[in-house]
Amino acid sequence: MSSATTPAAGRTTLAVILLVPVLAALLLWTFAWPAARTAPRDLPVGIAGSAAAADGLARELGRHEGAFEIHRYEDAAAARSAVEAREVYGAVVVTPAGPELLTASAGGPVVAGLLREAVTAGAAAGGGTVPVTDVVAPPAEDPRGAVLGAGLLPLAVAGAATGAAALFLGLRGARAATALVGASALAGLAGAALTHSWLGALAGNWWAEAGVFALTVLAIGATFSGLATLLGKPGLGLAAVLTVLAGNAFSGMSGAPELLPAGIGLLGQWLPPGAGGQALRSVAYFDGAAAGGPVLILSLWAVAGLAAVALGGRRRRTEAAPAPVPASASPSSSAPAPAS
Repeated sequence: MSSATTPAAGRTTLAVILLVPVLAALLLWTFAWPAARTAPRDLPVGIAGSAAAADGLARELGRHEGAFEIHRYEDAAAARSAVEAREVYGAVVVTPAGPELLTASAGGPVVAGLLREAVTAGAAAGGGTVPVTDVVAPPAEDPRGAVLGAGLLPLAVAGAATGAAALFLGLRGARAATALVGASALAGLAGAALTHSWLGALAGNWWAEAGVFALTVLAIGATFSGLATLLGKPGLGLAAVLTVLAGNAFSGMSGAPELLPAGIGLLGQWLPPGAGGQALRSVAYFDGAAAGGPVLILSLWAVAGLAAVALGGRRRRTEAAPAPVPASASPSSSAPAPAS
């Protein structure tokens, strides 16, 4: 073994020894820190009923400082409509017989449980009960909404694999964009077939669900290909952080974005996994209510990634094109004149 090879191998070994623990710590921080700091923060909740009764209930909920964001509604019908439109996670309707709680466990079973605990605690202490109505419940085949939360990571991996495959297979420009769109469309059909038709875990419009699956995969795949096209290998690492790591950990799909540390939940909704999860929840359980914003975010990621792929392909064609030969350097002009 040459003397030059030994130091290089030693540096590589040292780099592996040092980088693996750093990567492990980063992964643990990304996933464990938000989970350890889970708590309601400005969770949108509705209150309906007479002004005096609603004020008293608002003060009661206000004891949980910073936990709830109170929205007022005139009556039970308006409160129910707000829950169904995903304006609030739940609502308390104050009636002459006492408070009633409206929840939407399809919008997040963890949140529904928190609301039930917060609203019924006072009544239970006095020996009473609070009727609870689940306005939007998940299908009986998936009562805890586990499939939706568990399906987010496979979507991210599918998108990453699509983007990486297009890159490493040497596809560029329009060919790469076509491959990304085609593969994402098929992934969307497969996702709806598995989760809706086979497992019965989704209950919305089949084609809308397939479209959200496809758009989520496309947004992630285009991000991988686009950043790698523009930045090379560092682009792949950045895409992995944005989509597979932070994108999943900050998505809030296991509970709600409002349960994550301040700013983290909002950031997660601007990343493809979080936007895709919220859009899928809307079309699967709420007839598309509040899906517009997440779909727009996914579309922006997809368009930006595809534009970067197309730009990179055009730039490579320009660099590979042969330089034009000056007219003065042409063979006919440089040849000596025949002797007379």
